[in-house]
Formats: sequence, structure tokens, C-alpha cells
Amino acid sequence: MWRAAPSTYRTKSDANAFLASTRSDLERGTWMPPELGRIRLKEYSEQWMAQKPNLRPRSKEQYSINLRLHILPKLGATELAKLSPAKVRSWHAEMLAAGKPGAPTVAKSYRLLHAILATAVEDEMIPKNPCLLRGASTDRPAERPVATIEQVYALADAIGPSLRTMVLFATFTGLRFGELRALKRSRVDLVKKTVQVVEQFQELSSGELVLGPPKTDAGMRTVAIPQVLIADLEAHLAIHSGSGPDGLVFCGTQYQPLHRKTFYRNWNKAIETVKLPGFHFHDLRHTGNTLAAATGASTKELMSRMGHASPRAALIYQHATQDRDGVIADALSKLIVKDTKKTSRG
Repeated sequence: MWRAAPSTYRTKSDANAFLASTRSDLERGTWMPPELGRIRLKEYSEQWMAQKPNLRPRSKEQYSINLRLHILPKLGATELAKLSPAKVRSWHAEMLAAGKPGAPTVAKSYRLLHAILATAVEDEMIPKNPCLLRGASTDRPAERPVATIEQVYALADAIGPSLRTMVLFATFTGLRFGELRALKRSRVDLVKKTVQVVEQFQELSSGELVLGPPKTDAGMRTVAIPQVLIADLEAHLAIHSGSGPDGLVFCGTQYQPLHRKTFYRNWNKAIETVKLPGFHFHDLRHTGNTLAAATGASTKELMSRMGHASPRAALIYQHATQDRDGVIADALSKLIVKDTKKTSRG
């Protein structure tokens, strides 16, 4: 089978150079029919999204937003074969220089583009992935604040009776917002002092709540409840929770699922009252995990409690407690002194 060259050449030497390059690609197994890479990124990304039926609803929505707002406006009309590393680098640098969207969104958009083009390589549409920027996929969020235990209780008191225990629970069990909203009475064992995490609510931009499993298998977990929370939890279940095994522990009006907008109306008033501007609800989980690490919990124990499949996040919390090294040294010193006194008495 023969193929015509993609264009005519001005000189015979130009034609021979093209022929030599093509022969070299054929010998290396990297040659691809030129027509395969002529599909534009916009059309290919639509196919890619359509072939991802198992995407979680919130992930699908976020991918669509990143494509529509940040990837396709600049790169959508470009053919896959013409998406060079230089073009990708220019797109990425332009977004960072503009300062909008923020760096975390830029990293997510780059990861999405990399994933789409990795599939294009697998489909033999292009010979290699042009997303070659080292570190561009890494999201480096700013260090989140850690509240004191006194501040946590102040926030709980300020947010009001129906949400008070939710604030304490979020801090000292480490459950995520979606996990707390989907928590049923049957998942709470007051005798064993444990809570089972098996589902969560995802809220779409339309306000629709979608019930589904945690993000990863590691998110399915049983978490021990600190004894100090049991009395608060018992009172909350008696007054503010839905009835029956499937009743929601933390709910909105008429015992219906709690919507983000409703919760944050109360949360924003609470952080203003306590004078913690910019403190996010997720920072309660960060606070609780830092406190858990300070107790001397191992990486594996933190991973299990947090519901993380990777040790990366657990290690962050352990690093955050390095100031305890001085406390450990003091404790060792006391042990040494105590032991040497025994020896000298002997």
C-alpha cells in the first residue's frame, strides 16, 4: 500500500528529507497516518467525556467547566497533531501570568488536558503526549490554618444548636462535609463509640444532591468517636436528627438533606462572630487531623482515620507536628534522669 505525501515539496532534497524522516518513524514504530491527528481537540474531548460513563457527577461537572472555560477557548480549534509541547507551554504560561483562574484550577486544567491526550496516544491518534511540563499537574494550595480547641468550641457555639455538634464532629472525627451530610442514624454506634462512613452527598452547581460512595475505597471506613463527644451527639440525635435508621444525623429544615447554601449562611455568621475570617469548614478536618497526628498516630493510622489511599496527606499532618520534637526530647530527658537516679541509688 502506498500513500501520497501530505504536500508537495519545492526541491527534490526536501522530498527526500521527508521520505527519510518517514522511513525512520516507520522503523521505530512511531509513524502514524497523518489523518488521525487531524481531529480537533474540541471534538476529541467531547468523545473522551462521552466514553467516561463512570465519572462521578461532581467530577464530570468540574471537567466540563474546566474544558469550557480554560482549555477549549485557546486550544479547542487545534488539531491533535498540532498540539506541540511549545503550544501547551504557552497556554499554561498565559493562564498563570493572567492570575485567573487561580493556580489550583490551572493545575487541574493541565491534569485534565494531560489525561485526554494520554488517551489520544493510546488511541494512536498522536505519537506522544505534548504535556511535558514538569510539576504543572501538582496543585500546591496555601497552608491552611489550624484552629485551637477553644476556637473550635467557640465556632460550634456561634453556629447555633442544630449545627453545633456537626462542627465538633467534623473536627474530631475528620469526616468530610459530604460524608457528614449523608450520615444516617444507623451508621452511628453509641455503645462502641464508632461511626461508619459508607456514602456521601455531592452537590452540583444546580443545587442537586447526588448520593454515592466515597471517592475511593479507602473512604469507606469506621472511625472511633472521642468519648467527650458522646453526650453532645446523644443530645443532638434526640432533638435535631431525622427519625428511624435512615434518618439523617445532620440535616436541614424538616429533616431534609442539608444544602451547602443553607449551611454556609450560618457558617459565615459564625466565623465572623468568632473573628476567624477566611476560615473554611474543611479547615476543621485539617485541625482535627493535625491534633490526631500530635497524639503520636502513625501514618497508617492517620490514613485509616482520614480515609486516604495515599500516605501523602497523612505525612503532611505529621510534618505539621514537628514542634512536638522538643516535647519528646523533654520526655526522654525526664526518663533518663529518673533512670540515672535509680542507678545512683543502687
